Amino acid sequence: MESTFEAVRAEALFASQLQMSQRPVDADVRAAVTSTLRRIGVQGCVARVATEFGEHPECASNRMGWALRMIRHAYAGSCTPEVFRRRPAAMA
Repeated sequence: MESTFEAVRAEALFASQLQMSQRPVDADVRAAVTSTLRRIGVQGCVARVATEFGEHPECASNRMGWALRMIRHAYAGSCTPEVFRRRPAAMA
């Protein structure tokens, strides 16, 4: 994973009620991530992911792959750690 933001978002999407079969658009993905993080928090998402990988590893692996693809697409142009890097003096 490229960043902690990406990992947290993917875990939140994984833990959300959004389903692959719904064919969500970027706005749906971002709303599901926000809602899930507010509802159960980062640790709740991690716990749900761990439970699913323990109980249904074959399904969990597919869902996490889907979640990562969706997160990478939905947040492609958003604020990531690179945005906060200090600009060279010539650009400031």
